[in-house]
Amino acid sequence: MHSVLNPWMIACRSRELRADAPYATTIEGRHLVLFRDGHGAPAALDDRCAHRNTPLSMGAVKNGGLHCAYHGWSYRADGSVSEVPALPAGAQCNHAVRRYHAIEQDGFVWVSLHADAPVVKPLAFPHLNEPGWTSFTMKTRFAASVDACLENFLDCPHATFVHRYLFRAPTARRVRAVVRTLSDGAEAEFFDEPRVKSLVWWLLAPRGGEMRHTDRFIAPRTSRVDYVFPAGSQYIITSSCTELAPRETQVYTVISFRHGRIGPLVRLFFEPLSRRIIRQDVEMLARQGENIARFGGARYADTPADLLGAHIRAWRSGVPPAAGAERAIEIRL
Repeated sequence: MHSVLNPWMIACRSRELRADAPYATTIEGRHLVLFRDGHGAPAALDDRCAHRNTPLSMGAVKNGGLHCAYHGWSYRADGSVSEVPALPAGAQCNHAVRRYHAIEQDGFVWVSLHADAPVVKPLAFPHLNEPGWTSFTMKTRFAASVDACLENFLDCPHATFVHRYLFRAPTARRVRAVVRTLSDGAEAEFFDEPRVKSLVWWLLAPRGGEMRHTDRFIAPRTSRVDYVFPAGSQYIITSSCTELAPRETQVYTVISFRHGRIGPLVRLFFEPLSRRIIRQDVEMLARQGENIARFGGARYADTPADLLGAHIRAWRSGVPPAAGAERAIEIRL
């Protein structure tokens, strides 16, 4: 059920899909080949030639067609065979390989594994390339499940330990949070959150005024974190997860922020700092995954401080909670 809600997954960045060469990738265990057709639009097929099962990603793109490296069979964007060089000119060939719906948006190539054409567009990254905003993207591979990645991105308590003094620091301060169930996921909003002993907030946050912070899970595979300050500065971190295999996830993150005219200058230190923080998450989730495998599976012990993990697992298992529920809870950060 979860994949039907919005079936689009990022297959690669637009710049990775050249006009003259195919691109191989794996999504949810399926091996795909991407290429650009004669109009420059992305196409996605099974990465196997119908003739002798050679990977089509070994081939070449010519005149908008994908040519197999073994016998030169040529494929159209819809997966049908347009030419078999060993047959006389004009000979018909009814063989084909499976095609997948592909679209380009926000500098990414998105693919849907469903047979029916999606009725929705991929979820847009907020404020990407908008005037007045500065953005950068990160592509990160995690040795972890999509569920584990999403919970990590939306989990405040872990930052006190994994990202200590970079992003958060232990203050033991009581923080009020409100968790809401939504029609497309769930969110947690935080109040009176501490911003001390943290390099990120020392560099990027205004010294005064209240910060509004919301963590949101957007089913089935997106996280969004918003920080808003009274003076108008704002930070949005959006991550879209593509499952490569059950415990391997490619994460595409877009960070957009509004910091006035000095936005490009802020990016000079904010981007490398963000990359360092996400590398810490990569390392922790890898160790977590290794231990889950070592003990034969995950056995989680949830507490009220685990605000969104249960919602993520429920949505992705096909039994989402009813929208409209709200609960307040006090945690310590």
